[in-house]
Amino acid sequence: MMLLSEGLVAFAGGSLKQILLAFTGRPIKAFASGALITALAQSSTATTVTLIGFVSAGLISFTQAIGVVIGASLGNTATGWIISGLGLKVNLGFYTLPLIGLGALLKLLAPGRHKELGRALAGFGTLFLGLSMLQDGMQGLAANFSLAHLPAGGYGAHLLIMLTGLALTAVLQSSTAAIAMTLTALDAGAISFDQAAAIVVGASIGTTLTGVLVAIGGTIYAKRTAIAYILFNVIAGLLGLLILPLFLKAMYATGSYINTPPGALGLAAFHSLFIGLGAALCLPFTQPFARWVQKLVPDRAARPPHHLDDSLLQVPALALETTQRTLQEQAQRLLNLYQHSLAMSRPDTAATDLQQIGTVLDQAYEFVLRIPSAADDPAVAAHISALLHAIDHMQRLRGRLQYQPGTDLLDQRYQHARSLASELTTLAQQSLHAQAPVDWQEQMQVRAQSQAQLLDTVRGQLLAAPQGQDDVSRTLRITDTHRWFERSSQHIWRASHYLELARQAKR
Repeated sequence: MMLLSEGLVAFAGGSLKQILLAFTGRPIKAFASGALITALAQSSTATTVTLIGFVSAGLISFTQAIGVVIGASLGNTATGWIISGLGLKVNLGFYTLPLIGLGALLKLLAPGRHKELGRALAGFGTLFLGLSMLQDGMQGLAANFSLAHLPAGGYGAHLLIMLTGLALTAVLQSSTAAIAMTLTALDAGAISFDQAAAIVVGASIGTTLTGVLVAIGGTIYAKRTAIAYILFNVIAGLLGLLILPLFLKAMYATGSYINTPPGALGLAAFHSLFIGLGAALCLPFTQPFARWVQKLVPDRAARPPHHLDDSLLQVPALALETTQRTLQEQAQRLLNLYQHSLAMSRPDTAATDLQQIGTVLDQAYEFVLRIPSAADDPAVAAHISALLHAIDHMQRLRGRLQYQPGTDLLDQRYQHARSLASELTTLAQQSLHAQAPVDWQEQMQVRAQSQAQLLDTVRGQLLAAPQGQDDVSRTLRITDTHRWFERSSQHIWRASHYLELARQAKR
């Protein structure tokens, strides 16, 4: 399951993002996108991780995220249908051996994202090979092991066996793997249908434990998303436990009528049924549900305004995009402070703001270094390189703002330098909002080079004039101020250039 889901997510690339962004308007659309992505990627974790990045980046609201979380739970039931409808009916283990070999060859030899397709194919083949082995093992186990000694009938027995399913999922860290084992055990006769249904309820609740682990040490967005996922699955699981006796009566009555005992398909149907009922119950109340979660996990801590969460590292494309969005926000803050400096109107909070920006940039640098980068994926490598260069120049600009010269920049002798700096800053801000002219990089380069030429000209004029003690001090002060203009302009130009390179690498 790990090979299959990770391979599919990596091969899909930006498709996960496009589907989520296209279908996260009304709650029902968000629900549909969550179910579709999870069914395709065979991983609710991939959906929730992608979701955390979108909520933290402000692309979708937390209320919309609730719909996606509910959809992810329903999409997670798709594997049960595949296994019960195909994996247990036909012995695909033998036929999928060539698929495993093909997947391994693609992983070793194919270029770019096709390597990840190979990993997914190998995972798909191994899944059915494992099912075949499980079936053989369960046949032998059924003759020597029985759960008949456990209490049968009633909510007490169902609750006890549900806790067994929860524990099994906690150990395996995958509800899909736990349900696959349950389906094969039921098919082999190692457990009864009643027990299998209760285990499935426990597995659907137990899958949220992965969300708890992901949320530990995460941002407020990760914690809220994980809590929403946990609460919904607990609600749906308790609902499943509540309706289980009625469902069992219906299944046994149907089985008696058609002369076929309830089996794996009935179990997959039960899983989808109670998750679907939970969705029908919760979807109309997504806004109150979101407010409830926000009250449970309030944002009390004062933290830098960034969205970098370690859980995003599982999806490198999303980690890169979120880092870029964070850097663009910090670049905007730096440019605003630079404009205030040019106008000699820096706010009282400037020192605190600069310290906070420095903290975010340091964290972004460490975060980018931990983004997985395949050696054969030049686009990802170029994106990472551009982001690291952008961070470097933004840190240097922050240093210039932190230790700017104590000179009146409104002095007439700095008018030309200030005009060049102001034009450069305007172009940089326009580029952040995709509103700059086509040749904005060339225009920025011209202005940055003009600052360097102005520095050389002013320095040459001052050194050529006869100087006394006071003149030397004045020369140094004027030269330092022009050098501040020149270095600041260089860093603004280069940071803007690398942010644009990162944006192009993303495409």
